[in-house]
Amino acid sequence: MLPNMEEPLVGGRSEKTGGPGESLLVIEVKKQLYLAGPLIVGSLLQNVVQMISVMFVGHLGELDLSSASIATSFAGVTGFSLLAGMSSSLDTLCGQAFGAKQYHLLGIYKQRAILVLTPLSVVVAVIWAYTGQILLFFGQDPEIAMGAGSYIRWMIPALFVYGPLQCHVRFLQTQNIVHPVMLSSGVTALNHILVCWLLVYKLGLGNKGAALANTISYLTNLLILALYIRLSPSCKRTWTGLSMEAFRDILSFLRLAVPSALMVCLEWWSFELLVLFSGFLPNPKLEASVLSISLNTLSLVFRIPSGLGAAISTRVSNELGAGRPEAARLATHVIMALGLVSSVSVGLAIILVRNLWGYAYSNEKEVVEYIARMMPILAMTFLFDDLQCVLSGKCSVGA
Repeated sequence: MLPNMEEPLVGGRSEKTGGPGESLLVIEVKKQLYLAGPLIVGSLLQNVVQMISVMFVGHLGELDLSSASIATSFAGVTGFSLLAGMSSSLDTLCGQAFGAKQYHLLGIYKQRAILVLTPLSVVVAVIWAYTGQILLFFGQDPEIAMGAGSYIRWMIPALFVYGPLQCHVRFLQTQNIVHPVMLSSGVTALNHILVCWLLVYKLGLGNKGAALANTISYLTNLLILALYIRLSPSCKRTWTGLSMEAFRDILSFLRLAVPSALMVCLEWWSFELLVLFSGFLPNPKLEASVLSISLNTLSLVFRIPSGLGAAISTRVSNELGAGRPEAARLATHVIMALGLVSSVSVGLAIILVRNLWGYAYSNEKEVVEYIARMMPILAMTFLFDDLQCVLSGKCSVGA
């Protein structure tokens, strides 16, 4: 019989000690870099899918860019943030189950998460269907509101793929299986460029094609990971097939998933709501476009501390599940140092590319110059936000 999720998976085993402190420190640094590196690359590649779509739309015109920007932000606030946040509870559940060698629980937790996210996606889909009217009701520019409504309706199928995709990614990363996630995301990102070109330009679907391309690429990524889990010997112990146990203990899962979602959503919403509010400014087409590009850039580099946060969440969960609290404490100290290094390095890189970055999104000189003025502000924002994101990866909620 399965243990209740409220019961700790941490056993009463004694903590293992090793060699000198310096040796343990070096080993921990290597472990985290080995885990975080592919996670960061994979996360960057997953995040870049929607960014590539907006880039293609941006070269269609300022109205198309602002509409897609508003739609992407609305989708993030009302849908993708909720799905990503609730699936992040698997970092704790699967991480501790793996550390405690209760391998069969990982597959059950993954199925349970998908079962919870599917009806949530239905509710969000209904909201998305009326996005244009909702934006008009709150006073958005009519042209932008209708364009955003059209764009997001073509993204509705992506909802039902994005949730399971996040569950598969976390199922693998909590087992320290990160290279397949990175490779799958790389293949998907490269394929997404081709799909966008075909749908946007070759078939003449315009911004609707860019929105539809998101679904195709997320589905491609999901199928690759699902096949890997089904066929790879690495997942033989953790994936034992469909189980009715997934329908049990839903409320306990929600008690962990909801706080996890709140942590992710509050951070995500603080950015995306700015883009939505930019539609109320005197020149909404320009302001929404520039602010969206700026925050998309910040979201992209934010994948670095996010990957470090996921790595520390996995490391701490594994060590606690194995009954080694001192090793978990060392892992936390190491991630603080890595977070500081990453914040300074990325902040400098943002400043160096400030005059060129805008051309990836638009040929409009006004847009490019405006973005160049925004980039130093983004660099300062990242410096302060990086360490917070890394440390929030600790499984303190519900662990």
